[in-house]
Amino acid sequence: MTQHGANYRNPCHRGGDPEPPDHAIGRVPAAAAPDPIGVLADKAYSSAANRRYLTGRGIKATIPEREDQKAGRARRGSAGGRPSSFDAQAYRGRNVVERCFNGLKQWRGVTTRFDTTARSYLAGLTLAATLIWTR
Repeated sequence: MTQHGANYRNPCHRGGDPEPPDHAIGRVPAAAAPDPIGVLADKAYSSAANRRYLTGRGIKATIPEREDQKAGRARRGSAGGRPSSFDAQAYRGRNVVERCFNGLKQWRGVTTRFDTTARSYLAGLTLAATLIWTR
């Protein structure tokens, strides 16, 4: 019996109440998930390797450059290459998502995941998100 296969049973789960299938709680198999159009990230993810990986897959990276990367490019002069594209307007929307996750992390039940079933965890997550949204 594999951990991620169809026969997986949650070891913390009671036997009488079966967990819903993945599609019932909004999980999408990795193979069926579409490729992202773009990525919003902070300066910690601005390495050249990350940018190459994203552009190689056709994903637009909206990541600000670190000051040391800007200085290194300026130091190399014309051999330093062009600055990476950066959409400041799109990047402003990143803080909304980050604040949402930080708000959800304030809920102990969501953060610690003490729930024994996926259904009860999703219910707690939905409740927390609804209460944050109504504020």
